[in-house]
Amino acid sequence: MAGAGSSAGALAAGKSLLPDRHPQIDFFLCDIFDAIPKDDIATMEHPVFSLSTRPDRRVLDYVHNGTRIEVTPSVKGLATIHDKDILIFCVSQLMAALNAGRAIGRTVTLRAHDLLVATNRETSGDAYRRLREAFERLAGTRITTNIVTGDHEVTSGFGLIESWEITRRTRGGRMVSVTVTLSDWLYRAVMAKSVLTLSRDYFRLRKPLERRIYELARKHCGRQEAWRVSVEVLLKKSGSASPRRVFRRMLRDMIAAGHLPDYDMAEEEGDVIRFTRRGRLVEGPAGPEAPPLSPEVLEVVRDLLPGADVYALEAEWRAFWASSGRPRLRSADGAFLGFVRKKMG
Repeated sequence: MAGAGSSAGALAAGKSLLPDRHPQIDFFLCDIFDAIPKDDIATMEHPVFSLSTRPDRRVLDYVHNGTRIEVTPSVKGLATIHDKDILIFCVSQLMAALNAGRAIGRTVTLRAHDLLVATNRETSGDAYRRLREAFERLAGTRITTNIVTGDHEVTSGFGLIESWEITRRTRGGRMVSVTVTLSDWLYRAVMAKSVLTLSRDYFRLRKPLERRIYELARKHCGRQEAWRVSVEVLLKKSGSASPRRVFRRMLRDMIAAGHLPDYDMAEEEGDVIRFTRRGRLVEGPAGPEAPPLSPEVLEVVRDLLPGADVYALEAEWRAFWASSGRPRLRSADGAFLGFVRKKMG
C-alpha cells in the first residue's frame, strides 16, 4: 500500500484536517510553529488518555516492558486525548520560561482565551464550557504507575492535574483566567526536559486516534528516518479499544488520507506499519545564555499584541539572536521590541 504524499492524499488532507481557526493570532502566539508545542515523553509513549468521544468510565490497565499503568476515571469519565491539549499548553509555557532562564513552578496561571487559540479551538461560549469539563476530567482521572519521569522511578498514584481554579470571570460568565497546579510527576518531566516538540498541525487533527498515532510516531521515529511497528503492538500502545481488524482498517484510512503531520505512513508485509519522517523536525531553542529582558518590555509587547504569547515570541527572538552569532547588544529590550515590530509590519 502506498504511503502518504500522493495527490489523492493531499486532497484528503484538506478535507480531514480541522481549519486553522486563528491564522493571524497564531502567527504571534506560536510563531515557531513546530517548536513551541511540547508534549511529555511518558504520556506520548504510554496510553493514558481515552480515545473515546463519549464519557469513558472504564478502568484502564496497561503493562508493557516493565511499565505498569492503571488509569481510573471519576464520575465524569476518563480524561480524553483532546483534554490533553491543556497539559500540552501548560508544558509548553513552562518550557518556554525554562529555556528563557526564568523561574518556574508547578502552578501555572493562564488566560483561557490564549489556551483556546493556541490549541486551535473555537472561542465561543460553548468552547469555554467544554474547557471547564476538560479541567474536571483531568483533575478526576487518577493514575497509578511506575513510569520513570526525569531520573525517578516511583510507583505512585496522582491526578493528571492536582487542582484548578477559575480566578476571574467576565460578566457574561466566561472564564478569563485559570490557575492550574500540575502533578509533581508531570512537573518532574518538565524540569528534566523529558519533552518533545509537536507540530502545530497536531491541533488540527480531528480524530482521537490520529492524535495518538502521531504522538507514537513522534516519540518512536524521532530523528530516525523510519520506524516500523506491528499492528498488534501499535494497537496496544495506542490504547484503542477497537478489535484488531477494525483498528487495521482505521490505520489504512489514515494512510489513504495522508494528513499525519511530519510523518508518512505505509503498510508493509507481515502486518507492519512503517512511519517515515517527512522532513527535519525543528526543536525548540535552548537559550538561557541569551541576554535577559525586562518585565516592562514584555508588558509593552502585551499591549502591542493583545492575546499573544510573549514568552513564545521571546523564545523565537532568542533563537534568532543565537543564529545571528550572538552579537553584543546595547539594549536587549530595544532589540526584542524591534524584532516584534518588524514581525507586525
